[in-house]
Amino acid sequence: MKIDKIGIVANTEKESIADHVLSLKQWLEEKGVQVFLEVDIARKISSHDGLAWNELARRSQMVVVLGGDGTMLRTAHYLAGHRVPILGINLGSFGYLTEVNLNEVQSTLELIIRGKFVTEKRMMLDVGIRRGKNTRHVGSVLNDAVINRGDLSRMNELEVEINGNYLTTYKGDGLIVSTPTGSTAYSLSAGGPIVFPGKDLIIVNPICPHTLTNRPIIFSEDSSLAITLWSKDKGAMLTLDGQEAYKIKSGDVVLVNRSKHVTMLVLSPFRSYRDILRSKLGWGDLPPGARKRKNA
Repeated sequence: MKIDKIGIVANTEKESIADHVLSLKQWLEEKGVQVFLEVDIARKISSHDGLAWNELARRSQMVVVLGGDGTMLRTAHYLAGHRVPILGINLGSFGYLTEVNLNEVQSTLELIIRGKFVTEKRMMLDVGIRRGKNTRHVGSVLNDAVINRGDLSRMNELEVEINGNYLTTYKGDGLIVSTPTGSTAYSLSAGGPIVFPGKDLIIVNPICPHTLTNRPIIFSEDSSLAITLWSKDKGAMLTLDGQEAYKIKSGDVVLVNRSKHVTMLVLSPFRSYRDILRSKLGWGDLPPGARKRKNA
């Protein structure tokens, strides 16, 4: 499918972002592509044609995101349910979701406009909070839902049930529930495993557990998690993809399930996920001789 309607989202705090967006917009329009701007970046470049998220998703065949992983996560949140493919352009120094570098934008979009691109479905999680008899959905995440300590530096007690069956009670700083996409985010920093994003799995990873035998666990995608906070202090914070935060108190239950929504990411035509891992994590490449033997 050829692409001739593209939406643009950008991190308005990035240096020279207005110049990048204007240059990209002009280049796309010269190629015969109709361009739509998200309202915040439209204001940044003094345009009055900005669109709200729903309208941007409705009109666009693809959305290009200029920024870092945080901007990609924000975009995934607002576009959940629309299944519009998202292409990430990396303007930062580190990012797993923004696969295309700034100097590759035109060559990448040349292929995309002609319909030569590949998308990958990324699993999302639905998160809710149950307080007494009331349950409310608070959001869908692409990376993770994190329960952290509140204002006081004391341990949280987090009782975890899987599919209605008691698993264990974690004592420590908190708990990370992540998707494979989120396995290279906060979960990785907390000692969690790297899971290739083609797999639909749920990772539960304790943060600084008091009991050292509490280790990360991987569950199937159809698992239903209920995490009850038991705390005598001022409660804890539930954070969704690092974008939204909710105060929870003792007795509240955080519910996490696989979402019906997915995020459609446009893959880089120049590098694989393995290449991205090697680059971002500083892993050494194969020496020339080993590469020849491997390909023989």
